Amino acid sequence: MTSRSLGHRAPLLWLVIPVMAGLPAGQIAEIAPPFWLLLAALTAAGLALLAADRPGWWALGLGIAMNFAGMAAYGLHRARLPAWDSLPPREARLTIKIGRTFVQNDPGKISGLATVVRADEHLRELTGQNIYFSLSLKKGEAPPLRTALVTTVGVLTALPRNPPGNTFDGYLAGAGMNFRLTRGRILAEERAATAYARFCARAAERFKTILGLGLAEKRPELAGLLRAMMLGETHELSDAQHELFKQSGTMHLFAISGLNIAVIAGALTMLMWPLRRWPLLQFGVGAALLWLFVDITGAAPSAVRAWAMAVFLQASLAMWKPASVLAALAASALAVLIIAPLQIFGASFVMSYGIVAALLLLGLPLGDAWMERWSPGRDLPKAAWRWWHHAAGEAWLWLAPALAVGAATTLVGLLTGLHYFGLLTPGALLTNLALIPAAIVVTLAGFAALLCGLVGWIGGAVLCNHAAALVLLVIERGVALSVMIPGAFSPAQFTAGWLGPVGLLLLGTGILAGYAAGWRRRVYYWVPFALVGLILIFGVRFG
Repeated sequence: MTSRSLGHRAPLLWLVIPVMAGLPAGQIAEIAPPFWLLLAALTAAGLALLAADRPGWWALGLGIAMNFAGMAAYGLHRARLPAWDSLPPREARLTIKIGRTFVQNDPGKISGLATVVRADEHLRELTGQNIYFSLSLKKGEAPPLRTALVTTVGVLTALPRNPPGNTFDGYLAGAGMNFRLTRGRILAEERAATAYARFCARAAERFKTILGLGLAEKRPELAGLLRAMMLGETHELSDAQHELFKQSGTMHLFAISGLNIAVIAGALTMLMWPLRRWPLLQFGVGAALLWLFVDITGAAPSAVRAWAMAVFLQASLAMWKPASVLAALAASALAVLIIAPLQIFGASFVMSYGIVAALLLLGLPLGDAWMERWSPGRDLPKAAWRWWHHAAGEAWLWLAPALAVGAATTLVGLLTGLHYFGLLTPGALLTNLALIPAAIVVTLAGFAALLCGLVGWIGGAVLCNHAAALVLLVIERGVALSVMIPGAFSPAQFTAGWLGPVGLLLLGTGILAGYAAGWRRRVYYWVPFALVGLILIFGVRFG
């Protein structure tokens, strides 16, 4: 892919940006109830329509409308009463509908996210609220599945109003939670999980079994890596593995996210090749199968976002000629923010869309500029090239975009790594350049193993698992060597908490401004790099 394949216009970007600005504004200052903010949004949108023949005023009115809509969305989805800020921990009996469960190392516990269906009379305002729960199970008691309705009792604690984004409370607030229910137990299961939820649970167990064939007994640590990469079961990684991949900036490879879903989406597209004459049917079947995989693996927010990106891109390719990658990215971001706007406060959302946007808006154009400015043998006519000129030209054709994309995405990775994880990982650029192709091979091998296992070809599944394990062993050894290089990673943090969000905002603004200007001057390319350099020099405290 080059910058020329992005599509020339992506007006949805200018709808997404005001919403993304409005959500943090709604968190910082609740200037009015959501009703009045929505009324202001509708008024601004109406004025924008009246000024439809004046592009500047129309764009300004629409931007203001989307900004107010973002502020209203924060209030509506957080749905937090002021009295809850001073609510002490108390025992509560709640009936909850389980929406998502987290995998536990302890078989005697279950935790996850749920919606309150019924509550005690003195807590009736909790009805309809989303909460985090952590429950103990009786000996031999099977954990309830998604969609199950259970009555529980436990200690109810209010979350802080605006917890830091790099904490678990910040993650819960980003998922729309206001309360924790901990030290709880199940009193009764009022309604069992749906048949579809039970099917997904059985399929997940079968996937786990297939990805352990030939590995689980001999090399359990490699089986754990494969399951983490394919199923998102990062709990199977050891503490040492967690620390290793975090220090190297490669933890994203071992979670269900953009790279994994993109590879599986591509594999499914190849499987749907017989339907190529009916592109809409091919798209629909592929999107449904991809969602089934995402749902079986637990429908983690990062996986759902990656599914949205893939589906919007495939829809663009199937329905519009020429397709616009940027429009597809912006549409997927807008859809995610409409359905779950508070995700914008999580590290995963910022890293997912920030890295992809940097790749498309800065990395690809920068790679094109490098290839136009210099190429091996450019001073010789192509007819006079020797074999080494051709070899060097082909290598540069691959290396220039790869280095440019790696450099662009590293800008986002450096700031988010500092803000959310307290780590500066400059070595992540070269490590990821080397490991991403290997991770693609592992994902393809794991997907092939699942297909073989599902059709009953156990030998094929074992062979694919061993192929994946061999590459995973190389990845793990390579990462272990990379973190031994001096300066590959350093514990660090911003000198002020606001530097992380402000730095990301300035970086995004600089990249968007450069892209909007067509990167007309070469000096524009270095503005984002200079900005991040200044932040790292003057705004970071090590140790």
